[in-house]
Amino acid sequence: MNTAANDAQARRERYERGMEVLSRIDGEAGQRVVQALDDISPELGHQIVAWGFGEIYSRPQLAPRDRQLITIGMLTALGGCEPQLELHINASLNVGLTPEEIVEALLHSAGYCGFPKALNATFVAKKVFAERGLLPAADA
Repeated sequence: MNTAANDAQARRERYERGMEVLSRIDGEAGQRVVQALDDISPELGHQIVAWGFGEIYSRPQLAPRDRQLITIGMLTALGGCEPQLELHINASLNVGLTPEEIVEALLHSAGYCGFPKALNATFVAKKVFAERGLLPAADA
């Protein structure tokens, strides 16, 4: 095989590995994000899958739940990332974090990120938990 063919093969393999990891962590939600980029920036979608998931998320040094906990903290700190935070809170539940652990992480973030960012992230978590039937029932 020539160099161009080798590069193309390696690119396909990273994408396939990334798509497998993305599907396992984010389910269909991650695939919808990538597909939404098809008409505007398919290369960005490719890089999210191939690099973000095929190279980074697939590394064995951190468990998927730990990666999601870190991601939630970073998205909270950045602020203005509520759509991505919603996706990653869902992914966190998919890989074994509990609602209580997520809420505790967001409470912890208030000291480092400030109350407005922690509040915004907590309201995103509330929305996700409600959609998944994970909010505690109100006392009657």
